[in-house]
Amino acid sequence: MSAQPYQRYLKALWVGTIVTLLYVPIVSVVLVSLANTRYMRFPHRVWTVDAYRDAVDSFTTWTIHLISLKMALSVVLIAVVLGTLGAMAFARYDWRGRTIFQRLIVLPIFFPQPVLGLALLLSFSALGITPGWKTAVIAHAVWIVPIVTLVISIRLFGYDVAQEEAAFDLGASRWQVAREITLPALWPGIFSGALFAFLLSWSNLPLSVFTSGADTPLPVWLFSRTATNYSPLVPAVAVIGTLLSALGVIALLLLRRLLARGR
Repeated sequence: MSAQPYQRYLKALWVGTIVTLLYVPIVSVVLVSLANTRYMRFPHRVWTVDAYRDAVDSFTTWTIHLISLKMALSVVLIAVVLGTLGAMAFARYDWRGRTIFQRLIVLPIFFPQPVLGLALLLSFSALGITPGWKTAVIAHAVWIVPIVTLVISIRLFGYDVAQEEAAFDLGASRWQVAREITLPALWPGIFSGALFAFLLSWSNLPLSVFTSGADTPLPVWLFSRTATNYSPLVPAVAVIGTLLSALGVIALLLLRRLLARGR
């Protein structure tokens, strides 16, 4: 009995350490953005929100966020559609070549992203395609679709096919079975995959550096400004981007709750 309080304290200490390590970098970015000098030093001699004012008033800030948003939403749409179909082939049906497909579908995940981005850039150049945000969407999809496929497949491995067979016996059409039984059963996996796709695309740097061209998304802008022309504007834009991505996730969670209530 005496060991139980000790174990609880140890677990609490461990969890607290993990949470601290996760959030200290974010807090440090917020603190740096409140400085009035381009040199990183703490504590600040002058605390100011001028960087946030400049970021909100800057046309570049909204342009890079809009490009990142277009890319992330496009990747979500592509990943959900292809990931759902791929998951059905991955875990739902038994067909010749399924084992090879299961191995090939996860192959892009294990490629280093800079190598994958460089390979795609060379491919686009050979085909005469000018890099832009659309080519970056393709690059993101090559890496993210397999991840979404695996996430949705987890739901399919526990899916009871007898539900569909019972619906067919009762006279339901294939579309009715898909709409009323299959998709609702897969919805948690589809929603989780969509969240993964949005966040992975929104914050992706290695693939975007090689394939976005003149259309600069948020991660590429932050990297280039930090390396060449740092100012408090950079962490301020990073904080704004983090808040916008958090708001996007919250909006998706609220949408999921509304859809669940509607059903």
